[in-house]
Amino acid sequence: MGAAALRYHSGPEGKTSSETHTMAGLSKDAPLPTEIKLHQKSRRLEVAFADGRAFELPCEFLRVYSPSAEVRGHGPGQEVLQTGKRDVEITRIEPVGTYAVQLVFSDGHDTGIYSWDLLYDYGVHRDEMWARYLKRLEEAGAGRDPAAAPVAAAAPRGSCGGH
Repeated sequence: MGAAALRYHSGPEGKTSSETHTMAGLSKDAPLPTEIKLHQKSRRLEVAFADGRAFELPCEFLRVYSPSAEVRGHGPGQEVLQTGKRDVEITRIEPVGTYAVQLVFSDGHDTGIYSWDLLYDYGVHRDEMWARYLKRLEEAGAGRDPAAAPVAAAAPRGSCGGH
């Protein structure tokens, strides 16, 4: 299957308005996206930015680094290692205002809001973040394949891990 694209139009130099840059933690210096493409076959999200940089972010990477409370926890040290996500896909991309997208994953996860600056940061630091994730998996004796994931009770819909 081909790529689905969302296009975000912006003004000169990728800036839409001063209001946009102060919303929801957006850095005023972060470039805005010019195009977002979901490559379903390769399970990658391609994001092109107004500064000319473009990044391909695997669905698995975006899922295991979801900015949701379910993954990040509610404070330092509360992160939850995500296992068995190798085959996860993005099934839907929903715009969130003019500052982010909400990604819906094939495993039902849909609570992460991915701001433009977060996606840009993920693109810049993807390799180091991925290496850190693989090391954490190894240390935990866990894996990327669904069969290697520990079986856990499902959290009620709308909760962030049952706490």
